[in-house]
Amino acid sequence: MCGRFTLTVDPGQLQDAFPWVEFPVDIPNRYNIAPTQPAAVVPNDGLNRVDFFNWGLIPFWAKDPKMGQRMINARSETISEKPTFRGSFKYKRCLVLADGFYEWRKEPGSTSKTPMYLRMKDKMPFAFAGLWDVWQAADGSEIRSFTIITTEPNSLVEKIHNRMPVILAPDTYREWLKEGENNPELLRTLLRPYPSEEMEAYAVSKVVNSPQNDSPECIIPVQ
Repeated sequence: MCGRFTLTVDPGQLQDAFPWVEFPVDIPNRYNIAPTQPAAVVPNDGLNRVDFFNWGLIPFWAKDPKMGQRMINARSETISEKPTFRGSFKYKRCLVLADGFYEWRKEPGSTSKTPMYLRMKDKMPFAFAGLWDVWQAADGSEIRSFTIITTEPNSLVEKIHNRMPVILAPDTYREWLKEGENNPELLRTLLRPYPSEEMEAYAVSKVVNSPQNDSPECIIPVQ
């Protein structure tokens, strides 16, 4: 699964990575984005514009918005079958902007887990494949939310965890963001493990274990 991630790069790097996207507001550095919190996404609404949606998908038909707390990830293998995700997979896809994510590695012979930080070797931002939806309350207010799609791990991540978030190749961003219904078989080909040779991983402080900690200390390497 993917339960925490970061977006810490400066606006110039974001614009370089996504030159066709409009960044209407300053995006604050986030070192420990956690479920239920807002995060920067680009939905396939035709605007090519960054917005902030809550992490944890709330389908439009949900009776209780708390459902989103359990829907932070969607498995790529069953994404078109699960009622919670299949509608969004057809019509509402998004890029989730990031520059790294965390997984917790089980240590042999111990109950403790070591937080590991994973990112690109060139330290550039990237995009997870996401789904989004809009839930409307009885008073007319709306919650826009998203989930991150996961897949089997690459050779780097498999040493740490049995799943990894889908990181889209930059040349597939536009395909993923096409408006309306798209060819599901074509979309499935995009949901694959990212090449491990382009990524790196290192241990970080357990300060990241608490979602209330959101500072540069979260990504500093430790022995």
